[in-house]
Amino acid sequence: MSALTSLTRGAATSGVQVQTSLFRAVAVVRVVVLVYAVALNAARSSEFSRPLLAWAVVAAMVLWSAVVTWAYDEPRRRRTSLLVADLVVTCLALLATPLVESEAMLERHASTLPSFWVMAAVLAWAVARGWLGGVIAAAAVSLCDLSVRVEVTGTTWGNIFLLLLAAGVVGYATSLVQEAAEARAQAERVAAAMEERARLARVVHDGVLQVLALVQRRGAELGGDAAELGRLAGEQEVALRAFVQTDVARTVEAASSGETDLVTALSRYGSPSVTVSGPGRPVPLRDRAATELVSVVGACLDNVHRHVGPDAPAWVLVEDLGDRVVVTVRDEGPGIPADRLDQACAEGRLGVSQSVRGRIADLSGQAVLVTGPGQGTEWELSVPRS
Repeated sequence: MSALTSLTRGAATSGVQVQTSLFRAVAVVRVVVLVYAVALNAARSSEFSRPLLAWAVVAAMVLWSAVVTWAYDEPRRRRTSLLVADLVVTCLALLATPLVESEAMLERHASTLPSFWVMAAVLAWAVARGWLGGVIAAAAVSLCDLSVRVEVTGTTWGNIFLLLLAAGVVGYATSLVQEAAEARAQAERVAAAMEERARLARVVHDGVLQVLALVQRRGAELGGDAAELGRLAGEQEVALRAFVQTDVARTVEAASSGETDLVTALSRYGSPSVTVSGPGRPVPLRDRAATELVSVVGACLDNVHRHVGPDAPAWVLVEDLGDRVVVTVRDEGPGIPADRLDQACAEGRLGVSQSVRGRIADLSGQAVLVTGPGQGTEWELSVPRS
């Protein structure tokens, strides 16, 4: 599972790298609009009613731009608290406009003190939190902008519309680019893993599998202890062959969503005496449920091995019923007497009650036993997906 974890982590890392590149683009935009704001305020500095306060706000904008650009460059610092602080500083700069602009400036609908600098915080929200976060930030900035206007003109509404539009478009585009980068990174890693798996399969087939097949054949010919050794070699050959033929792509696809392909997980029990069957597509199940279900199947097969015989045939069938997954484990042994399980539980032997029924009950599922003298034993293990 460590290889699968590295694949999914690699895809997630690609998304973070894309976000870092976009934040650096936002930093460039922030510098450009900051230079414009400084130049605009310098050109009309003589009209301010409180020029010292105006330049103090501009200086704060310059200082905050440097701090927040540094902070956004590191993924671990991109927390909600930083985004909120960026938005609060932007809104405060907007709200300072009526304190520094003269009545003449307000009456002729002059630009606000921060001017287009306010868009930098909105774009940061769009990159970090998608289109919804960007639109919310744009709405907050727009409300502050409206609150400082003596009269709302068509130009003001046009600027607000463009700000909301930019937030939505940038946020949506960011999500698409991140998804595309993660999908591409995962596809590249899956392709590399499949190529490596194919190389290992050739090596294993040319060496280990042929030796195991030879040991199985010669052991059966010699008989005695050699026959048992041959049987074990045959089981290992089947298990190893199933491993090297595992569909890496679908296993990674399930692992990336926090789920496990149950058919792939149960294939390790396949052997000359154990047949594992399932649909020709993945059967994803949440990781914990899949782990527990695989353990339960292992306990059932262990009982077959101990109570029916080491070479007794057994069948494992996986069914995907949409809202639940059903795994059936069946053998053709002598069956279990009607009171045998209750007697074993009374004697303190909790194999069935805990290893099978207890685990399935913890998953809110059901374990139904169908057995009887001469009928064999069949466990039907049903686990809900939700």
